[in-house]
Amino acid sequence: MSIDPRGFSGPIPMAPPDKGASIWDPRVAWVTVGSVALIFLAALTSLALTTVMPIVSADLDGDALFALAFSGTLATGVIGMVAAGAWSDRSGPVAPLYTAVGLFVAGLLIDAAAPTMEVLVVGRLITGLGSGAQVVALYVVVARMYAPALHGRVMAAFSAAWVVPSLVGPLLAGLVTEHLHWRWVFAGLAALTVVAIAMIAPRLRGLSGDTAAVHVPGVARRLALATVVAGAALALGFAGELSASVSPGAGWIVAAASVVVIGVAVLPLLPRRTLRMGRGLPSVILMRGLIAGALFGAEVYVPYLLIDRFGFSASLAGLGLTAAAIAWAVSAHVSGRHGDRIGNARIAVVGVALLLTASVACGLTVLLGLPPAVPILCWSFAGFGMGLMYPRLTVLTLAYSSGANQGFNSSALQISDSVGASATIAVMGLVFTALRGSGAEFAVVFAVAAVLTLLALLPGLRLGHARELG
Repeated sequence: MSIDPRGFSGPIPMAPPDKGASIWDPRVAWVTVGSVALIFLAALTSLALTTVMPIVSADLDGDALFALAFSGTLATGVIGMVAAGAWSDRSGPVAPLYTAVGLFVAGLLIDAAAPTMEVLVVGRLITGLGSGAQVVALYVVVARMYAPALHGRVMAAFSAAWVVPSLVGPLLAGLVTEHLHWRWVFAGLAALTVVAIAMIAPRLRGLSGDTAAVHVPGVARRLALATVVAGAALALGFAGELSASVSPGAGWIVAAASVVVIGVAVLPLLPRRTLRMGRGLPSVILMRGLIAGALFGAEVYVPYLLIDRFGFSASLAGLGLTAAAIAWAVSAHVSGRHGDRIGNARIAVVGVALLLTASVACGLTVLLGLPPAVPILCWSFAGFGMGLMYPRLTVLTLAYSSGANQGFNSSALQISDSVGASATIAVMGLVFTALRGSGAEFAVVFAVAAVLTLLALLPGLRLGHARELG
């Protein structure tokens, strides 16, 4: 039997959930703790790198490779996502999860011992492969170990695990670097990751693939396409530097070519009719990419705005992001517990409205000379809106999936998220650089975010229902 995992996007009949079940039920409690810990540590790794990289770069004389240490991880993550998705569909999520964690830990250990910046970047590329694969494998574990009615609560916990490091990560990484050494940041994260997977391992015994008779076609082709997407994403990340060092025209040419290559190569990695906003799963995947681009693209410029226009210090400029992180955690809890009652269309409308309000408020702050309290307060609206939408879109992805395509669909969601964010950040960077000094650069960046947010409402009204209520 051969199944094309891109071809199905209808509701999947599911067994009624155990109404008394909980994500803290003894049968899954350690899986919950360990999975949330793995997500937490992946997020903490990203934030720790942001904090310590200036010091690492200075120690290893690696200024020229500074940007690659960030963009390379995101790019190789796409390859990891596709590999883990295909592997999970073919034989279950256990082996992909162990392999992903192994790569993640190996990359961290390479970074901890790196004698040069070149070696550290190699470690970052390996960490990216593991990080991308790890999230996809964990989504499949959730789909197979928890009742459908609990998926929202698990995803709310995952969202909180991404948000909390933004509150404590920079401080912890800074303290370790100051009192020990930056190498201990990477080594400590590796050790904690081993502890986290040890919590899960005994509970995964026997969780083999339930689709052993299903042949998943085109795996080699999908991996090749993922590699092309990763390469184009790296090129897109370098477009800004090329624009500054060679000429603005060269940067825009590379950016345009990279976007075209990404657009062509990524389509087979997504469900059919994604760009046409097909009702159900295609719209779920498309909306995720659009809101990721709008939020993460604009968020880069919120502290920049506070520093550049209002003279905030670097620590104070993070207030807007901290407020948004707290709001995200709160609304993710609301979405996880009450998402079924609120409804998918209402979540999409409210979430888009909040994200749009935040982007418009930041743009008007520049144009009308509003006080800095406006972007700080209003950016928390963006966090609240994303907390409502993000976990709900993951719940819908799992609900639209069968045992034969949980991996493919989970990887498609993460690829849309990653490509949407990275492409938007790169394009916004080019726009900002081109307009720098005109007084309109911040306003245009936030306007781009507002347009993407409005576009996200179109697939948001076509999410449908996939028996996510159980």
